Amino acid sequence: MSKYRQQFNTAARPLRVGFVPLCDCAPLVIAQELGLFEKYGLHVHLSREVGWATVRDKIIYGELDAAHALAPMVFAASLGLGSVPAACVTGLVLSLNGNAITLSQTLADAGVRDGATLRAFTRHWSTPLIFGIPLLYSSHHFLLRAWLEQHGLIPGRDVQFVVVPPPQMVANLKAGHLHGYCVGEPWNAVATGAGHGWRAATSLDIAPHHPEKVLMVRREFAAAHPEQHERLIAALLEACHFCAAPENRERIIETLGEARYVNAPAAALRAGYDLTLDWAIAAAAAGETYEPTAAKAAWVLNHMRAAGLVPNPAVVTAATAAEVFRADIFQAARQLPAGFKKKFNLPPQSLVNS
Repeated sequence: MSKYRQQFNTAARPLRVGFVPLCDCAPLVIAQELGLFEKYGLHVHLSREVGWATVRDKIIYGELDAAHALAPMVFAASLGLGSVPAACVTGLVLSLNGNAITLSQTLADAGVRDGATLRAFTRHWSTPLIFGIPLLYSSHHFLLRAWLEQHGLIPGRDVQFVVVPPPQMVANLKAGHLHGYCVGEPWNAVATGAGHGWRAATSLDIAPHHPEKVLMVRREFAAAHPEQHERLIAALLEACHFCAAPENRERIIETLGEARYVNAPAAALRAGYDLTLDWAIAAAAAGETYEPTAAKAAWVLNHMRAAGLVPNPAVVTAATAAEVFRADIFQAARQLPAGFKKKFNLPPQSLVNS
């Protein structure tokens, strides 16, 4: 029996599920607040983490069982890029889009209004501009790189990327440590509302309906505890549908604003939700929003290759993608509500039908 299997015992402790304080952690928060984890027979402890490197490392070393994670992180961890290798999988895409590029008010004061004027500004700037991204293996990196290149700016020459945890982006922009950043909401809206910066572009502008956050687990966990994993996905999928309903927006914003979750002003959460996290529109346009499809995996891997993040691209194949983005697990979890009691032999007093 593996060490990980020995450590995990649902009777002894709850599932430990991590999240980073962003608008798109909403499905995890809502599943907790609405009792959806309990509905599927799970006891879950949500753990608020400061940034993505912490989430990755805690998944790798078994301190978290599952986590709200950047889609490229699952591949990076599996390939040992930026960390020790640890085979990971996802059976659920939690969200599409949700990011924006914010430029500093200092740049605005210097006449920068868009990508073209930013390029003109760099011609008179002697050193590279400093832009924040939450992790090298992130859609934020890919989106920012694409936007810069679209306007004739070369990463590494005109702009240098530094990794900054999402909740710390605004303070670093205000202090002048960053000229801009790409991050998820509400941290663009917070900077805009405080007058420290302004949105130059959103992910909807750059790469509509790209895969953003996923549920990340170690492959060993998924294999050793398939029932718990499927139930976790089923609970979060139900929460995703709740988040997609426009009539639930204000309740979500109020809940996310609590200190234990995102801890941001309601106005910033509302602005971020409206501008870049419209799950209802994404669901209608993309159809397969929550399924970890081959197309979504290909988007991630193609951008990792284009950014030079895969040392040996030949080893990353369609089979690799299918081993990491597990549509089969998603399909199994999606079938749970109808036959849930029978499949898992839960006692009559369970909360499944509550």
